[in-house]
Amino acid sequence: MSALQERLLLLKSKTGALQQQIANAIGVSLRTYQRFEHGEREPTASTIIALAKFYGVSADYLLGLTDNPNPKA
Repeated sequence: MSALQERLLLLKSKTGALQQQIANAIGVSLRTYQRFEHGEREPTASTIIALAKFYGVSADYLLGLTDNPNPKA
């Protein structure tokens, strides 16, 4: 499992968000978002940014480049 998959599942669990809510918020279909979670598809840079904004974390955190979700905080 990739760092992105793990972080998406963790953040979804922590926030209680539904897959459909997340997909709507970031502008993708439900199936596309599900493919991100299952590692079947890689999000574009703009989608990673949308996910980071939705969850209030850095893109580096989502990608597993840092363990600090808010390095500027």
